[in-house]
Amino acid sequence: MKKNENQQREILEEIANRAMLERGLLPDFSTGVVAELGKIRAPATTNIEEARDLRGLSWASIDNDDSQDLDQLTIASAMSDGKIKVMVAIADVDALVKKGSAIDEHARQNTTSVTLQPRSFPCFLRSFPPA
Repeated sequence: MKKNENQQREILEEIANRAMLERGLLPDFSTGVVAELGKIRAPATTNIEEARDLRGLSWASIDNDDSQDLDQLTIASAMSDGKIKVMVAIADVDALVKKGSAIDEHARQNTTSVTLQPRSFPCFLRSFPPA
């Protein structure tokens, strides 16, 4: 039974790859993208005075556990007056990805992450584990 499931998954993955290619999308990251990603060693820094490091908060994502495209997080907290404070964090991709780089060109080609059964094709790779 397990062997049959693996064969079916392989067939579905091949169909998904073919669908991506037929639509002019890149199903895999090039060696250039992977090499650039390997050079990213730390979170981006910013010169914006109002920016605060909020990585210590318990953020939540609607993305699934194996997502490689974590670009938006939310957090909600109760206020003393009974209201709810909601904050949204949106990735500043330009802070790490240089225009014209292999990562930028991959994103330009695919424009968004695509999820097909049984595989997700992320637009960006996660460069380091979250804090």
